[in-house]
Amino acid sequence: QVQLVESGGGPVQAGGSLRLSCTASNVVTRPYRMAWFRRAPGKEREGVASIDSDGRKSYTDSANGRFTISQDNAKNTVYLQMNSLKPEDTAMYYCAWSYGVGTILSIGGYSRWGQGTQVTVSS
Repeated sequence: QVQLVESGGGPVQAGGSLRLSCTASNVVTRPYRMAWFRRAPGKEREGVASIDSDGRKSYTDSANGRFTISQDNAKNTVYLQMNSLKPEDTAMYYCAWSYGVGTILSIGGYSRWGQGTQVTVSS
């Protein structure tokens, strides 16, 4: 089974940057998609950014212009570069993966999930 391991979270001040990484193991073939979701305290999990194995990308409105999703196909690793962070970006960030074509920002589009990495933005 595909397994996901995230890293890169931590505390940061507002206006700062963080880069999250997620490596997928046991990936057999393409096409596939990967994404970052987040769950803030008291809120539901929401999609932040998605990328597929052909490089198509999509972002939620709140991330567009501040966050950049990218990937290293040779390493089966996806990154989320987060700039101009705001306190409202504080959340547990989860990596997600699924076979399939195209990008999806809904939970139902993914079959495998990582354990999450905490991002805390202080004002």
